Amino acid sequence: MSQPSVKINGQRIAYWESPAHRGAEDARTVVFVHGNSSSAKTWRPLMADRFGRRFRCIALDLPGHGQSEPASDPADYSLPGYAAVLTGLVHELGLAHPVIVGWSLGGQIAMEAAPRLPDAAGFVIFGAPPVASPDQMAEAFRPNPAMGALFSEHVSEPEARLAAASFIAPGSSLDTSEFVSDILATDGVARTGLRASAGAGRFTDEIAVVSALRRPLAIVHGADEQLISLDYLRKLTIPTLWRGQIHVLAGVGHAPHQEAPRQLAALLSEFIGDLGPAPLG
Repeated sequence: MSQPSVKINGQRIAYWESPAHRGAEDARTVVFVHGNSSSAKTWRPLMADRFGRRFRCIALDLPGHGQSEPASDPADYSLPGYAAVLTGLVHELGLAHPVIVGWSLGGQIAMEAAPRLPDAAGFVIFGAPPVASPDQMAEAFRPNPAMGALFSEHVSEPEARLAAASFIAPGSSLDTSEFVSDILATDGVARTGLRASAGAGRFTDEIAVVSALRRPLAIVHGADEQLISLDYLRKLTIPTLWRGQIHVLAGVGHAPHQEAPRQLAALLSEFIGDLGPAPLG
């Protein structure tokens, strides 16, 4: 995979792109958005395998994450700021009718950006419960003390390891070292900025967004998820929920793209198949 970059509002944003189908007119484009204190590298298990050869896949590094520049204004470390980067990437690269896939914070960003991406073919989110206000977070998110590190400016390696362990199913043998390295490499101001903006309610009413959405929305959930409440997700009314259900993956935690990439790839392929052929142009 290559890692070029693009300027969005004067800021250099790096991204990974799978080589398959590059430039093909009939290829469906999939845009991956990573989570808090992660990077585009987290999508490698999907992009470097058959899925990345079948579809044109693009995964961006959010500002202050991976190889992208830090935000010049700390206020941009917020859901509106990140959503502006996502929509800017789609527009700058001329991505027609993309499928937007967001993990954790990336799913929240996808919902924030959805009203500004009217040509998106569909959305897939996991680890990202739609909420209308900060008051709903206690119900949507399961309490986990390890998560405090992901909203702190300075994170020690032991704290990063505890946070990374919460991403996977309890007892999993998955190597979390890449999660840890990404956490330690992230601009700490990105974490404190996100905490401040989210606590102040600087995000769109995600319940209203998914309720009004006219394009299919797939929600995937790990059966052994440590951070998100499945009961909460099942209470939501989402008119365009793909196949009318939350898709629960057995033996998987918060990060199915790492824990069960082929299972997730099969589900994504079915979702894209249900969308029909990608329109030309």
